[in-house]
Amino acid sequence: MDTRILGHDLTVSAIGLGCMTTTGGYGGTPDRHEMVAHVRSAVDLGVTFFDTAEVYGPHENEELVGEALRQVRAQRDDVVVATKFAQHIDPVERTATGRMLRPDELATAAEGSLRRLGTDVIDLYYQHRVHPDIAIEEFAGAVKDLITAGKVKRYGLSEAAADTIVRAHAVQPVTAVQSEYSLWWRRPEEGVLAVCDELGIGFVPFSPLGKGFLTGSITAGTSFTEGADLRASIPRFAPEAQQQNQVVVELVRGFATAKGCTPGQVALAWLLAQRSWIVPIPGTTNPARLRENVGAAEVVLTQDEIDRLSRESAAIQIEGGRYPDWLEAQTNL
Repeated sequence: MDTRILGHDLTVSAIGLGCMTTTGGYGGTPDRHEMVAHVRSAVDLGVTFFDTAEVYGPHENEELVGEALRQVRAQRDDVVVATKFAQHIDPVERTATGRMLRPDELATAAEGSLRRLGTDVIDLYYQHRVHPDIAIEEFAGAVKDLITAGKVKRYGLSEAAADTIVRAHAVQPVTAVQSEYSLWWRRPEEGVLAVCDELGIGFVPFSPLGKGFLTGSITAGTSFTEGADLRASIPRFAPEAQQQNQVVVELVRGFATAKGCTPGQVALAWLLAQRSWIVPIPGTTNPARLRENVGAAEVVLTQDEIDRLSRESAAIQIEGGRYPDWLEAQTNL
């Protein structure tokens, strides 16, 4: 697979793997042994960029990714693991307490992630959410200290607004910004991408397939199990919204038919075409979908196709929010 550069020096595969769902979230809990093999198979397919977080599980996801990649990383130095900090996790119950971490707690959080990942340095350490009450400069400074101590190599931000990125970057250069971005959620175009371009920061879209919607596998009759699948609480996955939002799937499907590929591959190819420093991280637990996602790196859209997709998707009114209100309120966008 072709590689791309995040920031000034982090070389990764053009498409990464979002690992969150390997320990649940989209309906049921996958078999751990199968998911360890799944992550390793991604390496065999050319993926070198893997995304996890302390809160996924909590802790289980970092442990799974660590197990899957520990031996692989000992044999090759191009495999990159990104993880994230934000919430305080009860060390005994292994549950999120609802309190966000303070800057003086990052060293302890990083040590836990290092232990679970089975490594002595974190390649890319994202601030998962921006603290509403503590200045971003304090967190950037705390990560800078971790970089100086050799515990972390690079600093990242997730779901951060343009001005927040600028302020953090002034204290500790930011290598990558991670936010949701796809043909049905394009808010990063309203300032964040321009700041990344200006400052030389890479951009990592999560949910680049609209949590599966842009693959065309979700129809107006698809239902989600409350409590087991996070999409059950997301407004744009409500039955009436799903029915109205099928129009964006039909748009992408039309391009896919013409290109001889899948709708999901068109959606990923469109993202790759936006900037040379964009690296999507679609998540999947399905081996066939993993191969399909990786194959999107070979799909080349013409400039006319890119422009038409951008223009026509922007004209579609998507029904429902991408998060319930309480969760959207936790972002800095």
